[in-house]
Amino acid sequence: MKIKHLAMSAMFVSMIFLSGCWSNQELPDLAMVSAIGIDQTENGKYAVTIQVINPGNVAGEGKQGAGGSESPPVTTYTETGDNLVEISRKASTKMSRQLYYAHANLIVIGEKLAKEEGVRKLFDALERDPEFRTTANIVIAHKSRASDIVDTLTSLDKIPSNKIIKTLKTTEKAWGEHLVVETREVLSKLVSPGQNPVITSFGMVGDSGKGDTIESIQATNPQSRLEANGLAVFKEGQMIEVMKGEAAKGLIWVLDKIQSTAVSVDWKEEKEAVVYQAVRQHTSVAADVQDNTKMKVSVEVEAEGDIGEVQVPVDLKDPHIIMELEALAEKEIKKSIISSINQAKELQTDILGFGEAVYRANPDVWKEVKQDWDETYFPEIEVDVTVDAFIRRTGLRNEPFLSNLES
Repeated sequence: MKIKHLAMSAMFVSMIFLSGCWSNQELPDLAMVSAIGIDQTENGKYAVTIQVINPGNVAGEGKQGAGGSESPPVTTYTETGDNLVEISRKASTKMSRQLYYAHANLIVIGEKLAKEEGVRKLFDALERDPEFRTTANIVIAHKSRASDIVDTLTSLDKIPSNKIIKTLKTTEKAWGEHLVVETREVLSKLVSPGQNPVITSFGMVGDSGKGDTIESIQATNPQSRLEANGLAVFKEGQMIEVMKGEAAKGLIWVLDKIQSTAVSVDWKEEKEAVVYQAVRQHTSVAADVQDNTKMKVSVEVEAEGDIGEVQVPVDLKDPHIIMELEALAEKEIKKSIISSINQAKELQTDILGFGEAVYRANPDVWKEVKQDWDETYFPEIEVDVTVDAFIRRTGLRNEPFLSNLES
C-alpha cells in the first residue's frame, strides 16, 4: 500500500511538470513561412526574401481590399545581412508576428550566389534550425534572382511555393528532364565523395516586374510565369552549368529517376514519326575496377512502354515492326545517356554517381583516386551503355489513322 501511494504521488508531481506551457505558441502570433529566396548582393551580403502566408486570404475566396480588389494570398519581406540568423532576426522589425519556418517547403537560391559563393555555407544555418525541414524542396533561380521567383504570384495555386513544388512533381513524372530535389539530398551529396548534386532550375517567363501584382494573375494569359528550365550542375558546392534538353533527360535516366517520358524516333524518311512512351524503367550502374588504370563503368537500362503516337502508315501488328521500333527507341535513349555522360566529363564533375560505383566495387582503389577523381579519372573512365526497351502496348488501335486515308 505504501508503494502504491508513493507511485501515485510521483505520477501527480510528474503531471504538474508535463502539463507546463512555457513554450506554447499561439497560432495568431505566428507568421507561417512558405518559401525562402536567398540572393547575393553586389557587396557580397545575403539578401533573403521570405514568403509569408496570409491565412485569411488563402481560405475561401480571400479578402477584399479597401478599394474592392482582392488581397494577395502571400506577403514577402526582404532583408539583407551577413548571415541567415542575423537576417531572420532583423526581419522582426518589419512584421508583427514571429517567423515560423516549420511549414517552409521551398528554398530558392539565386544563380549569382550559387555560382560565386556556392551553397555549402547556407546549409549550416538551415540544418541547425530545429524548425527547418530538411524535406523542403530546393530550386535554383536561373537567369533571375531568387526574390523574383518568390515574389511572383501564380494563378492556379494560391500559394506560389505550392505551384513550384507541384510543377516539379508533374514534370518529373510526365517529361523526365527535371527532378524533385529535397534539401537533405543536396546535403548528403555535398559531403559524400563520388557524386555531385544537381538541382532543378526555375526561371521567369515574361515581365518579371509585374509578377507580384494581383492583376498579373487575373488575366487568361499572365504577363509573367514561373517555368522549370533545366538542371543546375554543381561541383564542390558551386554551380557551374545548367544542363538542358536530351542531356538532362539522359542524366535522369542514369540516376534511375525517370518515371515516365516520351521518346520520339525516326521512321524511314520521316523525322520523329513515332513516339515511344516509357512508363516503367530501371537503371543499374556498376563498376569493374582492377586498379587505378583499369576502371570501367556499366550503365544498364531496362525500359517498358507504349506507342503513344504514329504519324506514318506502319503495321503495328507485325512483330518485326515492333522489334524495329524497340531498337530505335533503345538507340534514342542511349544517345541521351551518352550526351549527359559526355557533358559531365567536359565539365569535370561526377553528377552521375560513377565515383560511388567505383567505391562500392573497390574501396582501396577509391582511396587512391578520390582526391583527383573529378579532374583526372572521371573524364577518362570507360563507360559502356546498354539499353533494353520493350513495347507492351500499341494504344487503342493497331493501325495508324493515316493507313485508312491511304487505302
